[in-house]
Amino acid sequence: MKNKQKTKKAVAKRVSKTKSGELKRKHAKRSHLAHNKTTKQKRHSKKDTLVKKSDKSRYDQLI
Repeated sequence: MKNKQKTKKAVAKRVSKTKSGELKRKHAKRSHLAHNKTTKQKRHSKKDTLVKKSDKSRYDQLI
């Protein structure tokens, strides 16, 4: 019987898979101290972004 690796729930809660198989994540540094950040920083961090290709293989093992 082959052993299966468990899903890392901490990672699974923060990352979701798209239809095409890419990984979607939120931007960091949005929770507080917003008055120190520029409007552009706050606006761009609203949008989700994709995990980089170099990190994707590591995330795939965890999910």
